[in-house]
Amino acid sequence: MKILITGTAGFIGYHLAQKLLKRGDTVVGIDNINDYYDVKLKHARLLDAGIKVSDLAYNKPVCSVKHPNYTFIKLDITDKQNLEQHFQTYQFDAVCNLAAQAGVRYSLTNPDVYIDSNVKGFLNILECCRHFKINHLVYASSSSVYGLNKKMPFSEHDIADHPVSLYAASKKANEMMAHTYSHLFNLRTTGLRFFTVYGPWGRPDMALFIFTKAILEGKPIEVFNNGNMLRDFTYIDDIVDGITHVIDQPAEVNYLWDAKKPDPATSTAPFRVFNIGRGAPVSLLDFVSEIEIQVNKKAIKTFKPMQDGDVAETCADVSNLNEMLNYKPQVSVHTGVERFIAWYKKFYHIKNITAGTVLVQ
Repeated sequence: MKILITGTAGFIGYHLAQKLLKRGDTVVGIDNINDYYDVKLKHARLLDAGIKVSDLAYNKPVCSVKHPNYTFIKLDITDKQNLEQHFQTYQFDAVCNLAAQAGVRYSLTNPDVYIDSNVKGFLNILECCRHFKINHLVYASSSSVYGLNKKMPFSEHDIADHPVSLYAASKKANEMMAHTYSHLFNLRTTGLRFFTVYGPWGRPDMALFIFTKAILEGKPIEVFNNGNMLRDFTYIDDIVDGITHVIDQPAEVNYLWDAKKPDPATSTAPFRVFNIGRGAPVSLLDFVSEIEIQVNKKAIKTFKPMQDGDVAETCADVSNLNEMLNYKPQVSVHTGVERFIAWYKKFYHIKNITAGTVLVQ
């Protein structure tokens, strides 16, 4: 297939592009390469995929020197005019929208960028998919949409209408917008509610990256809610396997959908929403212990209360994705953390990881 992936300089987008390229798909990647976190890391991901950073210019297609079937374009999805031109040029079979302003805590102080990217930008994607007859739109939602829900595990069949951050609200808005386009224009859409994705090339604002860096540098880590946190940590390889299965099986109408007992996960339109996680939450303190074991160094913990916009526990019910698309996470937290630490050491040129001896460049 010819697939557009937005956000390919990002963590999940980078890995998904690699997966699809290896199986022979033609991939066009789009990313605005913003400075929400270290641009050097985004450039490094692109370089690893064969995109020469020196060739980057806004709205200029750059061909990979490693993958003849990969083209990258530095572009913001809020730029509707240029976005439409590329839809016209490439005639995509499917679109996977991973471009978004990420981060729960950042949304507390920078709300405008979430509306621009996550709402206006997503509207542009929907409009392009509508007008250029895209067969399937897959897009990133988030486990954060569950908000105040306490029923565990989180199920797509339960109502999720009480978000506790603007980031979560923007992701819930994406789902509602997608349903509208599925209903009005018969656009096949699938939303994926990601649960705490981690692994090599991960985001520096996520727990594993923050904790690893601080522990190696001998700095304290902040442990919120006094450590009483559970997270459904899901390794990146399991995530991209799941996304690939979803892309290959476009959403269909649920002919058994009952308007008197509406199921939020499906519809009379070709619309669906899936959880995509591991389905086995781990305590934050156990997660920290795993990092300590891998780097052979104890963390200096500073315990703090719960932060605004955060939730104490996440756990994904992944039975729908398993039953419909044979999604089966394989990577344990032990193996996942081990692989991340190995990547981190190599990427940042860290040697001699022993207690008290750390070289960081």
